[in-house]
Amino acid sequence: MDSYIEIIGFIAAFLTTAAFLPQVYKTWKTKDVSGLSMPMLAMFFTGVVTWLIYGILKNSPSLIFANSITTLSAFLLVYFKAKYNKK
Repeated sequence: MDSYIEIIGFIAAFLTTAAFLPQVYKTWKTKDVSGLSMPMLAMFFTGVVTWLIYGILKNSPSLIFANSITTLSAFLLVYFKAKYNKK
């Protein structure tokens, strides 16, 4: 039963992580960060890092997988926002 639960976790992990990647790619290509809110990105990044820590503590491969990739993606958006923001 636990393996089925983890499979559901990996499906959710793939979908939520994959959904975020086009925004990272678009921002990288266009360098347009006008639609990104730094407070939202900071809260999102902090939340994803917290989920990653939780996944590590719970020894959940799906949480670790998804939140490792999403942490990197969120970090990139924060970096792009700081680098390309036109004040």
